[in-house]
Amino acid sequence: MGLSELFGGKAREAGEFEFQLTDEEWRRRLTPEQYHVLRGHGTERAGSCALNFEKRAGRFTCAGCGNPLFQSGKKFESGTGWPSFDQPLEGAVGISEDNSYMMRRTEVHCARCGGHLGHVFPDGPPPTGLRYCINGVAMDFAPAEA
Repeated sequence: MGLSELFGGKAREAGEFEFQLTDEEWRRRLTPEQYHVLRGHGTERAGSCALNFEKRAGRFTCAGCGNPLFQSGKKFESGTGWPSFDQPLEGAVGISEDNSYMMRRTEVHCARCGGHLGHVFPDGPPPTGLRYCINGVAMDFAPAEA
């Protein structure tokens, strides 16, 4: 069974993303921490982002390009220190194999700009059994309108 069957999403090459900027443009658009995570495949310190504690109804979007990623109703408390979701919005994310740090993981990236979001693991709650462990700094939050 391949990654797509296991975790959904679609693997793409870097040049295949709809939203593309030069490295200089990314550096101007993002904060240093956002750039480190989204473009450098970094990880924020666990528990350091306010979005980990966001409980309001709304939508989480890519901080790089604004692509809608997750609905708040799919967020759950995983105890890991990062925002966790059991399911992304349809077509919102892509996946790829990540063999960095002598580990084998499945990376999650924005399907629109390719920005690194985090990783997905097969230890989440029903009904999907998945845990999308996402760097809060890689996202923005838009509360639902009342």
